[in-house]
Amino acid sequence: MPTESNDALPRISFPVPFKTAPGMAALGERFFTRLAPTALPSPYVVSVAPAAAALLGWDEAGLRAATQDPKFVDTFVGNAVPDWADPLATVYSGHQFGVWAGQLGDGRAIRLAEATMTDGPWEIQLKGAGLTPYSRMADGRAVLRSSVREYLCSEAMYALGVPTTRALAIIGSDAPVRRETIETSAVVTRLAPSFIRFGHFEHFAAREDHASLKQLADFVIDRFYPACRDTASPYQALLREVSLRTADMVAHWQAVGFCHGVMNTDNMSILGLTIDYGPFGFLDAFDANHICNHSDQQGRYAYSQQPQIAFWNLHCLAQALLPLWRDANATDAEAAKDAAVEAAREALDPFRDRYAEAFFRHYRAKLGLRTAHDQDETLMTNLFRVMHANRVDYTLFWRNLAQVGSQDGSRDAPVRDLFLDRAAWDAWAAEYRARLQAEQPDDATRGVAMRQVNPKYVLRNHLAETAIRAARDKDFSEVDRLLAVLSKPFDEQPEAEHYAALPPDWASGLEVSCSS
Repeated sequence: MPTESNDALPRISFPVPFKTAPGMAALGERFFTRLAPTALPSPYVVSVAPAAAALLGWDEAGLRAATQDPKFVDTFVGNAVPDWADPLATVYSGHQFGVWAGQLGDGRAIRLAEATMTDGPWEIQLKGAGLTPYSRMADGRAVLRSSVREYLCSEAMYALGVPTTRALAIIGSDAPVRRETIETSAVVTRLAPSFIRFGHFEHFAAREDHASLKQLADFVIDRFYPACRDTASPYQALLREVSLRTADMVAHWQAVGFCHGVMNTDNMSILGLTIDYGPFGFLDAFDANHICNHSDQQGRYAYSQQPQIAFWNLHCLAQALLPLWRDANATDAEAAKDAAVEAAREALDPFRDRYAEAFFRHYRAKLGLRTAHDQDETLMTNLFRVMHANRVDYTLFWRNLAQVGSQDGSRDAPVRDLFLDRAAWDAWAAEYRARLQAEQPDDATRGVAMRQVNPKYVLRNHLAETAIRAARDKDFSEVDRLLAVLSKPFDEQPEAEHYAALPPDWASGLEVSCSS
């Protein structure tokens, strides 16, 4: 366990371009514990994301000035508490790998404050800021490796258009942390309108603290889902809206080839945001059953399982919310229970249709199709089958598909050469061309549209690993270069062409796990 102390952290005046509000702190201390971060020795800036900083009101000049102030580092590593901060860690519970884990909570994350901006609130959270009452047997720290991965992927997913939490900065320290080996510490500053998870609701439901459960649900509705308040059953409406947002998010994950790796209920956002970037990965060679998390020995969170697991998690949320619309005063308790369960089913039923609609919308766009035809599902199924059999590079396939002509195969080589079985490509390409011709396409216009939805650059594991290795030697330039490239994933960037190449042979040996 760490020996650092958070006793009597200095209070500092560090001016920022935002005002703060209580946010979740207004709920009361059943929901959190107030505590200061734990200091780290000799901290230094690894990287700051200008796009995320703009969310808090920092323009380019203001950010440059702020990062040159030593108080910036002290604030965002947790070595001092600014006068606008009200640091706290929240309590939640959850299911981990399908098993009820009981009480969890922010074991290494401390919310500094909630910034109030014109576009809504932004919680500012330090991940890796030290022990909390919810750390259990952990050390409350994050390592440089995992912090670089989370920082880069948060901003990369935003640029891809996927709903996500954001990352403002990484502050490093040479303080040692033990994982599989001894590594150095880091703190990543995360931003989100809210970090409330399914597990927050499960926590109070499991304790039959229905008053707190209702208070939490009312807080979420009033701040983020106000239209639900005007319905006949606001809590049922909340479940439905969360279900729809989750369906949209996971369909987008699938389309960009993203694997979360640890879709526990405590890692599912009530706002339908990608949250907690741990053992994630983007597909290289397409494998429908790809498992990105080395700790996931049963493949529960494999790429193909993500939609089903999201739906399972929503059922856990529904179970937690049931007491809010069950009629406690009903004379027939069993009938009241059955009615509540049926109401939950009605709220969850739209998930499948919403997911399917979003899935086909994304993939039609990726294929350059402007209209829906009955044969599209067969076309896509055949494509996934041949991609899986040939382990075709997912990102390169979709990007290069924009070059394929609708009349003949004269421009097929960049895609065709990705297939070991060229005949399999030729057979599917004939189906595809027939489908394109049914829309009387303009190949040039279609190609432009396809490149706007099929990224050239994603955060492949080997790219993150290269940046991490350099950062361990105090060279943070690759983190910044990669951040810049990933901020424009759909653009041609000739100077960054090597970031879009096939992974090197050594990339296949990389593993990420729940310690990542």
